[in-house]
Amino acid sequence: MEAALVSAATRALKPVLEKLGALVGDKYKRFKGVRDDIKSLTRELTAMEAFLLKMSEEEDPDFQDKVWMNEVRELSYDMEDSIDDFMQSVGSQDSKPDGFLEKMKNSLGKMKARRRIGNEIHDLKKQITEVAERNERYKAREVFSKAKNTTVDPRALAIFQHASELVGIDEPKAEIIKLLTQGASTQEKMNLVSIIGSGGMGKTTLANQVYQDLKGKFQCRAFLSVSRNPDMMNILRTILSEVSGQRYTDTEAGSIQHLIIKITDFLVDKRYFVVLDDIWDVDTWHVLKHAFPVTSSGSIIITTTRINDVAESCRSRPYNGDIYSIKPLDMVHSRQLFYTRLFNSEENCPSYLEIVSEQILKKCAGLPLAIIAISGLLANTERTEGPWKEVEDSIGRALERNPSVEGMKILSLSYFELPAHLKSCLLCLSTFPEDSVIRKKVLINRWIAERLIHTEAGYSTTYEFGERCFNELINRSLIQPLKMGNYDRVKSCRLHDTILDFIISKSVEENFVTW
Repeated sequence: MEAALVSAATRALKPVLEKLGALVGDKYKRFKGVRDDIKSLTRELTAMEAFLLKMSEEEDPDFQDKVWMNEVRELSYDMEDSIDDFMQSVGSQDSKPDGFLEKMKNSLGKMKARRRIGNEIHDLKKQITEVAERNERYKAREVFSKAKNTTVDPRALAIFQHASELVGIDEPKAEIIKLLTQGASTQEKMNLVSIIGSGGMGKTTLANQVYQDLKGKFQCRAFLSVSRNPDMMNILRTILSEVSGQRYTDTEAGSIQHLIIKITDFLVDKRYFVVLDDIWDVDTWHVLKHAFPVTSSGSIIITTTRINDVAESCRSRPYNGDIYSIKPLDMVHSRQLFYTRLFNSEENCPSYLEIVSEQILKKCAGLPLAIIAISGLLANTERTEGPWKEVEDSIGRALERNPSVEGMKILSLSYFELPAHLKSCLLCLSTFPEDSVIRKKVLINRWIAERLIHTEAGYSTTYEFGERCFNELINRSLIQPLKMGNYDRVKSCRLHDTILDFIISKSVEENFVTW
């Protein structure tokens, strides 16, 4: 929550500083009485912003700092309201009035506006000074410097390839295929396996690998994500489109009952393979299962879930299927995933980083998402033993505070280490639906529209700077690259659902969005 508070405070200050800059411009040069106070207030707020940016890189500010950040944010909102009122009042009086009385009325209006803004600026300046003094006039702090990435690191792309295709997948894939195909009567009965495991364990990856290996043997097939808040009409319409090879529009598809009947009628005499990924509740399964007829042609269904009750419901009658509990990666495969991201191979790891790397990997507990997140953090950390030991110790402190979900604590550490502008950019992704394919252009334009990013020195446009922010989030393994264009330029991305859960919780803590 601490980093989220910093992000909120800096985001609130940005527009205030811009508007204060406008007030000392030529358009308002007639208002001499308040210009000095405005300039003084601007200098004070600029110093605050710089201090907040440094503070955003701290993992655990003390309670006094948190109170101060909240006060800065609330004062920023008050200042922006006052400045907006003043600009609107003065702007409405800029047209030249006709007649003596109108001129007098106009002049009096400007005097009142000038007096009001003068009093408010003076009062706000006093409040800012008091807030700053209460926080000991900006305590000195040390922060780690952050590497600036302007392009996507090829190793960041490679780690997602390894995570989605290779590392540690062969043995569990073979076990599931055996469950689905073993026995002489396999071609004569329905087969179902429900894969269960916590978030970030690789359930989707495993199901997809089995699907890719076997789908060519079936007349009809479909792979789709169900997610936490499923749109049943859309899910059933997608199933019907995929198994039939025809596209169905909203008007053609009909009701849920009508869709279930259409899917059942289409599949009843066919051999099919369907993967239903990420089912969150039993009721959802009870609706979906009616779309899949129990045939004697060797059809297959795979479900994935985090919930034991869902897995038990999936394997029960009429399917009489199996439950497969996904296991964490062993150390061999954990090392492969970790070192591929950082050094291309384990052999390239410097000897002075071997011990600390092993300690970090042990704390990741074989959780693929945790390994990906922490390696993304270390890729932006100086390659000396000291900073890496700091990361290891930080993981330990996070787990001591709340050891319940290792992956979430490691994600929290990765979030703390982000620069302030990247925190806001990442939180913005919480507004996209689960399992969305997010186009880079759409995302960057949203960042610009929400004023989360601004044109920085060295970048010709705000959009160009936005591309750098997008690439940094990929390099830190916080978003997953999807569609690739020429020269390995990423054109779209998605969020792992565990990372989405994390940033939604952060967004709620900081009131970044209203749910």
